[in-house]
Amino acid sequence: MDKRRMCPHCRAFITVSDRVCPYCDTQVGQRAIDVRHPSDILGGFIPHARFTTSIILLLNCGLFAVTLALSMGTASSNALLGIDGPTLYRLGAKWRVFDSGQWWRLVTAGFLHGGVLHILMNSWVLFDVGAQVEEIFGAARMIVIYFVASVAGFFLSSMWSDSLSVGASAGIMGLIGAMIALGVRHRSNPAAAAMRGMYVRWVMYMLVLGFLIPFIDQAAHIGGLAGGFCAAYVAGTPKLADTFGERFWRGAALVAIALTAASFALMLRSAGV
Repeated sequence: MDKRRMCPHCRAFITVSDRVCPYCDTQVGQRAIDVRHPSDILGGFIPHARFTTSIILLLNCGLFAVTLALSMGTASSNALLGIDGPTLYRLGAKWRVFDSGQWWRLVTAGFLHGGVLHILMNSWVLFDVGAQVEEIFGAARMIVIYFVASVAGFFLSSMWSDSLSVGASAGIMGLIGAMIALGVRHRSNPAAAAMRGMYVRWVMYMLVLGFLIPFIDQAAHIGGLAGGFCAAYVAGTPKLADTFGERFWRGAALVAIALTAASFALMLRSAGV
């Protein structure tokens, strides 16, 4: 994982081993994420710097297992490579959100996947980018960024098309947008500029891939990218002091979690479970 961090005083990029910022000569303490999560989770099974990312991955994998079992139960012989549409719709895929008034599909769709290749690819990118965002922005801001990006992505997708759509890629594009926003906010820093350039290239690769591969929801990708960029640009990076701003983002993260839980509750009621 990337060993860079930001100086809490001058906002320059330094390393996690630095105890004095080489740019402003300010003594730096522990990172915010180390203060709030002083030890690894479950005896080191889940590193604290990836805890939120790991929880999202576990939710995605758990829901994929459920959709796979339901799809195989409908005598689908190719469920592993492609979950059938009715099963995805029942479990909360995005489809005709405005006509049905089922707004919760904008949330639940981001945790579903259409096949094993789909979830493996998204999980690989999420594990990599999620760890970066979680370390730099902190868990609370990451949750808000991911939630806003996923909802924004499927909202734009719903405006663009009524077709069935699922996947974590809208939220992932939002995390990439967050890293670009970080580079934009600190554009005078060479390390930030290099980071911005790297993630801009990621966006270009993913958008080109979307045009080459059928059935990829480009509107969700673009909406997620824009939502994540805006949320991260407004949020900024966390401070060690327990200020009103830090309490606000922790509260916003709790609201995002509550809305996600409510969305799944509404999905279960709609599915007749």
